[in-house]
Amino acid sequence: MRFVTYRYSEMVSLGLLAEDGATLSPLVLPVPLHEAGVRAVIEAGPGARLETTGERLRLVDVDVLAPIPRPRRNVFCIGKNYREHVMEFARSGYDAALSEDIPETPIVFSKLPSTVIAPGLAIRHDPRVTQNLDYEAELAVIIGTGGRDLPVERALDHVWGYTTLNDVTARDVQKIHKQWLLGKSQDTFCPMGPVAVTREHVDLANTRVRCWVNGELRQDGNTNMMIFDVPTLIATISRGITLEPGDIIATGTPAGVGVGFKPPRFLKGGDRIRIEIDGLGVLENDIAEVAA
Repeated sequence: MRFVTYRYSEMVSLGLLAEDGATLSPLVLPVPLHEAGVRAVIEAGPGARLETTGERLRLVDVDVLAPIPRPRRNVFCIGKNYREHVMEFARSGYDAALSEDIPETPIVFSKLPSTVIAPGLAIRHDPRVTQNLDYEAELAVIIGTGGRDLPVERALDHVWGYTTLNDVTARDVQKIHKQWLLGKSQDTFCPMGPVAVTREHVDLANTRVRCWVNGELRQDGNTNMMIFDVPTLIATISRGITLEPGDIIATGTPAGVGVGFKPPRFLKGGDRIRIEIDGLGVLENDIAEVAA
């Protein structure tokens, strides 16, 4: 199933996306769960019956939101999970390690919940904070059944589904602080959506991940190029940490980010980033300069 979280007539709700991709059927949800997005379905449990209101809304008539508009916890993120990206990042000079070695274990960091924004909303670029704004197209995992110390062979049983995510990064902040939280967690630095799909819709062995900037194709990767696959990422993060329903894991980005070019091609006001992952729709956001 494919879900869209949206706002219509001043109310946030969740709908089932039709096969045509142009209309949705609103779901009947308890009032407290309306603003939870797909977390409402996750928390209802795998056996829950989903009922629609009988209405049919056109997607163009609603404001599409992030699938989970406000995550309960930080978004878990994976760094350097595609080989060519490891090499381009090392050559850029922004990597404190300056190494093209493939990581032996997943590199895990996080983004604050306040970074999450909807498709179509502007990514804020504050030149007082960063001059080196970058994009990263990523497949994001949404956890359905929580747990701790999850074994690799059963990790996918804990996945509810997937969505699209842009791991926007202030490269200079990332470099100066030699850790990634501040450079990754500026307000609006995590566009997400527009669609969240249940796990059977994504083939982790062959799903294309692409990103365009102003119509120019910059990233063109595939989930089969990941260094650490999704089961390994889930098992690693859950080792001593209890994953919870609705947790989000961004799985890393392919080569082609702005910092990898010579000279770097960082984002500026007016730029448009378009990310497309097979079966997950198109995530587009513009860059808006913040006035000093």
